[in-house]
Amino acid sequence: MPWNDKSGGGGPWGGGGGNGGPWGQGPRGPGGPQGTPPDLEDIIRLGQDKLRRALPGGSGGNKAMFLVIALLVLGMWAFKAIYTVQPDEVAVELRFGKPKQELSEPGLHFHWWPVETVETAKISEQLVNIGGLSRSNDTSGLMLSGDQNIVNVQFSVAYQVSDPRAYLFAVSDPDGMLTQVAESAMREAVGRRPAQDIFRDDRQGIAESVRQILQNTLDGYDAGLNVNAISIEDAAPPREVADAFDEVQRAEQDEDRFVEQANQYSNQKLGQARGQAAQLREEAAAYKNRVVQEAQGEAQRFISVYEEYAKAPDVTRKRLYLETMEKVLRDSNKVVVEQGGGPGVVPYLPLPELQKRSGAATGGAQ
Repeated sequence: MPWNDKSGGGGPWGGGGGNGGPWGQGPRGPGGPQGTPPDLEDIIRLGQDKLRRALPGGSGGNKAMFLVIALLVLGMWAFKAIYTVQPDEVAVELRFGKPKQELSEPGLHFHWWPVETVETAKISEQLVNIGGLSRSNDTSGLMLSGDQNIVNVQFSVAYQVSDPRAYLFAVSDPDGMLTQVAESAMREAVGRRPAQDIFRDDRQGIAESVRQILQNTLDGYDAGLNVNAISIEDAAPPREVADAFDEVQRAEQDEDRFVEQANQYSNQKLGQARGQAAQLREEAAAYKNRVVQEAQGEAQRFISVYEEYAKAPDVTRKRLYLETMEKVLRDSNKVVVEQGGGPGVVPYLPLPELQKRSGAATGGAQ
């Protein structure tokens, strides 16, 4: 039986229809007796009455309420219409979604919102790092070189916005596109060179090649970005083959050292050989000069003797005979034999020998 059944005995406990249960009269709702749902109009009317009593002016409370609402709406609109551009940014205003030609410099600006909206872009230089194995599942730095070696390249790109309108509206995600294009350009440059170039021989040349490829691609997409520099921070083999690659590097270093030592030895021996050759040439030239001078002197002496002989043949012949006999008899034992049947051998008195002996004896006595 329903609780509000009026035809019965007032509920399971009796008590008649007007008592509302065993506890007497039940509570009444705002719009009717107990059990009747409240009326929405009564609730609105009650709220309006309370608002009129709260606002001053009696019947003029409606105007004050509308004024407060208008001020709130105006404040919200002013909050949306006034915007600030930071020192490292520029802003582009859009009217009905179409960008304006003017750029908003850093400072406080006003636009007619919501007819006009604002997009900002940073114009200061920014740096993005690409590659490396900072994360276990990151393989963006693994690249194949021209000599079929796998290298792990970590590099950074320094760039800045050159055209804010193109940067904001020509490409949906210019920063993400820059990262992808830079990685692709690095793979292209590394794929054309041997691994030794990226490791140490020609890093600067590879970085410049990547910068040119990246800048040409960004210009083709009209991304509004300018690449200032490419810096290759690290280049190493993958961890799985790092030990083997280090062995190869050490072997190449040993090879370079041995070649350098061989070159030093070769240069040393070559220098010695060149010195000896120069010495032999100098000695040969000196010997040649001495022989030529002696021959010329002998020839000149013969000519002078011949000239004297031509003037006085007998005298010259006799003088030559005497000089020759003097040379012959100087160092020989001499015996004089008298001709014509004399008493025999005439003893020869060696006066030079006696003089030498007397001189030696005199020196010993002193």
